[in-house]
Amino acid sequence: MLCAALALSACSMLEGDRIDYKSSGKSPSLDVPPDLTQLSRDTRYAIPGGGPVTASGFQVGQAAPGMPIAASAIGDARIERAGTQRWLVINRPADQLWGPVRKFWQESGFLLTQDQANLGIMETDWAENRAKIPQDFIRSALGRVLDSFYSTAERDRFRTRLERNANGGTEIYISHRGMIEVYTNSSKEQTSWQPRPADPELEAEFLRRMMVKLGASQEQSRAMVAAAAASKPSSRVASVGNRPVVQLDEGFDRAWRRVGLALDRTGFTVEDRDRSQGTYFVRYVEPAMNREEKGFFSRLFSSSDKPAAPIKYRINIKSEGESSTVSILNEKGEPEGSGNAQRIVQVIADDLK
Repeated sequence: MLCAALALSACSMLEGDRIDYKSSGKSPSLDVPPDLTQLSRDTRYAIPGGGPVTASGFQVGQAAPGMPIAASAIGDARIERAGTQRWLVINRPADQLWGPVRKFWQESGFLLTQDQANLGIMETDWAENRAKIPQDFIRSALGRVLDSFYSTAERDRFRTRLERNANGGTEIYISHRGMIEVYTNSSKEQTSWQPRPADPELEAEFLRRMMVKLGASQEQSRAMVAAAAASKPSSRVASVGNRPVVQLDEGFDRAWRRVGLALDRTGFTVEDRDRSQGTYFVRYVEPAMNREEKGFFSRLFSSSDKPAAPIKYRINIKSEGESSTVSILNEKGEPEGSGNAQRIVQVIADDLK
């Protein structure tokens, strides 16, 4: 159905912390936590130890041993930023973070459709921000009696990825994907869901709220997000051996992080990853909000209205010093030079700006 609040304000949804998400699904049991020991079974995803850190450790200027001190650091945590991308770096192992991060999303009104501790990935279902529904006279008068009849024309979902770093801590990435319901004919009788751009500020706001969940105060979290200065764009599309690539003026560690977040944002599912080889094993699956919905990459790869088959690729990163090259390989690991590879390269480069 088309939502009752199609004409929404153009102001930022974050003003006044206007966030109140609600999932339409049925909440699962919260009694059994995920098997956190899976994280140590594969060295590609294992995040090595470190002692427990209490909330009292979050004092400005008291950085944990081995952690760099910067204006954006608080206690054992800091925010890093490159372009529109931000991520949280915290000096704790994943088995201490997985449970609180999982609970954070559930307390924020979401259900988890993906909860894989062995891969360090969790993903929410599609949910709407109820705070974006206009508070008109009728809704204010009737209150919650007819609240279920009101809805927005937007849905959001979030993917969280946890990865180890060289200091034995954890890097937490949050990526947003959005959909919007639009009319498909002039008589406004039919609608369909279409992708809308990722919202970097919404990602930053949930990173900030997650920091509060992990022990920071509201004031500290806001200061940390504000202090994370953006770097200059460093990505561009090029050609190597007559094949499209993305070139980055960054070393491997930073390129690996940023490309992974770009893949999360643009709708790819990371089925596996091998950091030692610099390879993400990915596939693209169309969102499943309804049958009329058409995914972003489906529209890029095909003009047909028929559902596109899953697309599997390997995204490979090779680095030399402070420069990296991102190339597209097919499912067999062979260089891909098709039009699809060119489109993927362009989308990754655009997100890395």
